Amino acid sequence: MITKGLFNVSRYPIFVGMIISTAGTFLIISNALAFFILGTTYIIIQIQIRLEEEHLIKQHWEMYKQYKQTVRRIL
Repeated sequence: MITKGLFNVSRYPIFVGMIISTAGTFLIISNALAFFILGTTYIIIQIQIRLEEEHLIKQHWEMYKQYKQTVRRIL
């Protein structure tokens, strides 16, 4: 389990990057479709995170619980 670097700031830095890039696209294009994509991306990422956390708790149990208490989910 990696806990250094960007994983020391956020448990899911790749998802943070996806949300930021989608938000940037919305700011550049600023239309209803871009807003819908931003909202959908955020919701799907939240679902994915919850599924991943269930798996990580089963796989790493106590180590992941400690990591979860010290590092924020997104930002």
